[in-house]
Amino acid sequence: MNYTQGKYPILSKKTLAKEIYDLTILCPDIAEIAKPGQFVNVKTEGFMLRRPISICSIDRKKGTLRIIFEVRGDGTKEMSRLNQGDMIDIVAPLGGGAFRLDEYKTAVIIGGGIGAPPMLAAAEKFGADATVITGFRNAAAVILQEDFQSTGAETILCTDDGSAGKKGFVTDALAEILQSKKPDVIYACGPKIMLKKIVETAKQNGIPCQVSLEERMGCGVGACLVCACRTIRDGEEFYAHVCKDGPVFDSEEVIFDEQ
Repeated sequence: MNYTQGKYPILSKKTLAKEIYDLTILCPDIAEIAKPGQFVNVKTEGFMLRRPISICSIDRKKGTLRIIFEVRGDGTKEMSRLNQGDMIDIVAPLGGGAFRLDEYKTAVIIGGGIGAPPMLAAAEKFGADATVITGFRNAAAVILQEDFQSTGAETILCTDDGSAGKKGFVTDALAEILQSKKPDVIYACGPKIMLKKIVETAKQNGIPCQVSLEERMGCGVGACLVCACRTIRDGEEFYAHVCKDGPVFDSEEVIFDEQ
């Protein structure tokens, strides 16, 4: 992995939903080499371990990265106190496995909850040749709909309780889409139970699928064993590191534990 560590200025900060924040960071050297599906590791004041946050979008012309995160603990709570004009300490771009976007012409792109942000860069690549499905608990948790729509992709919103978009899960919407058309590839990020169902559906329909895994991480560069996940390659099972070997994997490589 080719990555760097440094402190960079935050150009903008937005609140997208309760405890979900959107930061745009000026980091031309990182933006130049970052790929969709990679992540940044953020240092927070008072905490030894960095926090891994997916890259939402990359603007090489402006030299910026956009990251979106949800407050889930004390570390991300401290991150949420950063504001426009502050410097943010990041190691990036991390992840040896990024989305392979140039191999296909049409795609279904799926994001569940905070797994939606890393799918925006993929939607920007495919534009009108993509269908984007996003799923959230309820209307209050919905984010990025205008961003996905602005890519030109067909967008489908699902909520568990039906308070916005369609009532149901992203897997229901995927099954409905596949009744009328077959994309070249499926990309997905979100909870493992969601990914497992998507992978099963892709396999049943003979569609290649790439999944971005969400795991707790220590170092972010493959030196520790915190983010090990069960994978299989060439018929042999082994433990891969999500930070170094992923976070994006071909779906047939991932062994999903029973949920």
